Amino acid sequence: MPKEDVRGPADGLQLAQEAETGSRAVRGKAGLFIRWLAIAMSLFQLYTGFYGELSGAKQLSVHLSFALVLCYLIFPRSKRSPRDRISFLDAVLAAVGGVAALYLFANYEHVAYSVGRAALYDILMGGAVIALTLEATRRSVSPILPLITLVFLVYAYIGPYIPGELAHRGFTVKRIIDHVFMSSEGLWGIPLRVSATFVFLFVLFGAFLEKIGAGEYLINFSFATMGRFRGGPAKAAVVASAAMGSISGSSIANTVTTGAMTIPLMKKVGFKPHVAGAVEVAASTNGQLMPPIMGAAAFVMAEMIGVSYFKIVKAAFIPAILSYTAIFSIVHIEAVKENIRGLTKEETPPLVKTVLSGIHFLIPLVVLCYLLLVWMWTPTTSATWSILVGVLVALGNNYYRGAVSFPRRRAAASDSQEPAYLDFLKRSQGFFLRRNWSEITGALEAGARNMAGIAAACACCGVIIGVVTLTGLGLKMATFITELAGGNLFLTLLFSVFACIILGMGLPTTATYIIMAAMTAPAILTISANQNLGLPIVAVHLFVFYYGIVADDTPPVGLCAYAAAGIAGADPIKTGWKSFRLDLAAFTLPFMFIYNTKLLMMNTNWLELAYITPMCVIGMFCWSAFIQGHFIVRTYIWERFLFLGIAFLLVNPGHLDFGPWTVGGRQIIAGTVHVNQHLANALAVALLAALFLWQRSRKARAERARPEPART
Repeated sequence: MPKEDVRGPADGLQLAQEAETGSRAVRGKAGLFIRWLAIAMSLFQLYTGFYGELSGAKQLSVHLSFALVLCYLIFPRSKRSPRDRISFLDAVLAAVGGVAALYLFANYEHVAYSVGRAALYDILMGGAVIALTLEATRRSVSPILPLITLVFLVYAYIGPYIPGELAHRGFTVKRIIDHVFMSSEGLWGIPLRVSATFVFLFVLFGAFLEKIGAGEYLINFSFATMGRFRGGPAKAAVVASAAMGSISGSSIANTVTTGAMTIPLMKKVGFKPHVAGAVEVAASTNGQLMPPIMGAAAFVMAEMIGVSYFKIVKAAFIPAILSYTAIFSIVHIEAVKENIRGLTKEETPPLVKTVLSGIHFLIPLVVLCYLLLVWMWTPTTSATWSILVGVLVALGNNYYRGAVSFPRRRAAASDSQEPAYLDFLKRSQGFFLRRNWSEITGALEAGARNMAGIAAACACCGVIIGVVTLTGLGLKMATFITELAGGNLFLTLLFSVFACIILGMGLPTTATYIIMAAMTAPAILTISANQNLGLPIVAVHLFVFYYGIVADDTPPVGLCAYAAAGIAGADPIKTGWKSFRLDLAAFTLPFMFIYNTKLLMMNTNWLELAYITPMCVIGMFCWSAFIQGHFIVRTYIWERFLFLGIAFLLVNPGHLDFGPWTVGGRQIIAGTVHVNQHLANALAVALLAALFLWQRSRKARAERARPEPART
């Protein structure tokens, strides 16, 4: 039997659940302890969100302590470890990790005054925290990230023995641990700080929306609006994933939540299993680019480059629209190419009824956007108050639903039987109290369990950044890449893309972004400064961030592909490569906004944006036609490359900088080609119209040439 046939939906759901919240399902007293520990972590974060963070790095110490304990309790050591109970070793590691991480909280003043001259017990405690963090990350995220972290730590030690430009004077083990653990530039640096503040509260906000039913509402809304079009379930998957991405920022949660409904329906209307899974993966991973929440890396970015989160959201808005335009276009062309139908009227939810049935679920999201974008509150405060609004919406929704069904159930109890009525009233109140309690505590638990692995990974990335700052590796890499690319911006960007893709095969998006931001972003900014290009730092870091997202669904490690393939009953590797191909439609998008920063709403105005945005949308559709080799009918090779040229003319930056590019000290290419944007757009639209008419005539000729079926 083929591999596709032996896997079921439970495989993907279980895989995603294990990746997000741990694969242990512990019952009894141990299970209750884990549940209440997770709830306590969420309540601690909410408290500090309302009343302010703890001073210094104390907030980070408590946050990491909770995370390490949860990682060791909910993520088994290996595949052979028990799933229904906590082993003695894991309990010991959890206790040691929790206590060790609290060392900074209990001895903050001592640690602050001992940086650079740490005592032996400081070094021992620091080494223990680093080792326990690496193991927790291995369990909860991937073995690749701890391995890369170890490579960086070894690099800090063996610096004098490394040949070439990357050599340095070398540091002792004591000096390395002192810098990584005792200072604020290592483990307790920006990644963990962002995890302990912004990221946790936004993940918790997404968990509340999911628990109260907002996710299901967004999926139903997507089917109501897109279901009846050609390839409707796939288009609904794209719309639903964009909407879910705006409230969760988690690609795996997005894949499972929307994929559980969209993938079976995609298969039903004619999509092959691996294609159905790939559509969901491509749409879900790009959800990390969708404002207002985006992915965890966006919050890290705001802190690393020292800009407001609002500026990141503003810059990412048009690229997010263009990204989903590209995926939507390639899905549409796939449906046209394979002649796939949409859902029937009976299979599609009614539009008006669906929209009105859960519009109140959008209130917390509207409040979040208003606080972030209008009142300009900090992300921490905005997320905290939006969570409170979400709780109030959940309470109101539950009691409203009870009020609607109350008259019918009261009549069934009979007004003449007063004891029966009172008994019904008591049971109804108990039901709603239990429902409210279940939703609120369930969201608190889910938020903490989802964050445990993220916090460990952020601490790991902090160790990497600590080594980079200690050794000066960032500056060395910037010099090395600049020399390798011969001072050419395009080649430097290309090297960054390859590095992102390779790293992303084994790392989550946040880790990929942090490493690349420390290693390659400085090289791009250096070339920009040398050539007076004036690239904004936000554009450069979004470039790296975006390719970290694309790499998230690249085989062989892409976890979203395994989850979607399990639901679709398909081969995960085949699903991963197909999703990577679907993402190719938006693969050139970062180059577009690097060469045309107006797409990031920089140095432009609303009138100009109203012109260039539709042009870019059409351009992304033409790029999708080039990728698929199909428009109305299958394209000839010359038609295919004409679509590529049209896409380029529609999204052109106004100029192309080709230089300087030197090889061996000799300048090979130099100069700038200036393009009249309006003339290029007019030519592109004219060529697209001609191609449309030409393809229609080809289709008509093919239909006339097709022999009629024989009459009986």
